[in-house]
Amino acid sequence: MKNSENKNHILLSVRHLNKSFRSGDAEQTIINDLDLDIRQGDFTVIMGSSGAGKSTLLYALSGMDKPTSGSITFCGEDITSYSADKLAVFRRKHCGFVFQQIYLLDKMSLMDNALTAGLLVGGKKKETVRRAAALFEKVNLPEVTWRKFPSQISGGEAQRAGIVRAVINRPEVLFADEPTGALNSNNSDAVLDVFTELSRDGQSIIMVTHDKKSALRGNRVIYLRDGRIFGECDLGEYTPDNAARTEKLNAFLTEMNW
Repeated sequence: MKNSENKNHILLSVRHLNKSFRSGDAEQTIINDLDLDIRQGDFTVIMGSSGAGKSTLLYALSGMDKPTSGSITFCGEDITSYSADKLAVFRRKHCGFVFQQIYLLDKMSLMDNALTAGLLVGGKKKETVRRAAALFEKVNLPEVTWRKFPSQISGGEAQRAGIVRAVINRPEVLFADEPTGALNSNNSDAVLDVFTELSRDGQSIIMVTHDKKSALRGNRVIYLRDGRIFGECDLGEYTPDNAARTEKLNAFLTEMNW
């Protein structure tokens, strides 16, 4: 991973970020003068009630949506000034995405889905195949699964294949929006285990979730309210079955009136 060195380096810096939408004569503010720094190697979880601005913030941070005002410095570049075409190239090189809905290409095998993403940025096919195979093994998808199509596998397997596609290009940040929201408990745990292992390997992750079990995997939980950071909880490195960790998150969420 690119992220395994300089763990305390500020990878993403946000200053005075605002995002608003106009409907007729009314203007609704979704993100309100928000400041945020993301360190390299952080597994940052964004929580908050419905309408707090979680997904809007995620899309702004990743360059998928332009803010109304403010600055986002990502990998040393202010991406808020970029054109749509330049943002698309930037995202392809520096960002990975995992969504609740799994957008695998139905007519391609899991391996071809991963290779298509890897070759888009000019990767050599032999090297990209080797990396994809290693990643499939990492997410516990055996070789017999690689040749299957999305319609032939479970939701949990599809989401893990989606993670392979998302990290095939060694993105600086993996963005995840409710990645376990459509999965049952067993599949959810399997996907969260993958995120935990990626984090331990140094992958920077920013994840939006409403699920406390998912939030426990992060080392940092940010709580949004009315488009602002209302509170923050430092959980440290994840360890399973850690009662003190669970109690700390519970107390924090209670304080946030979650």
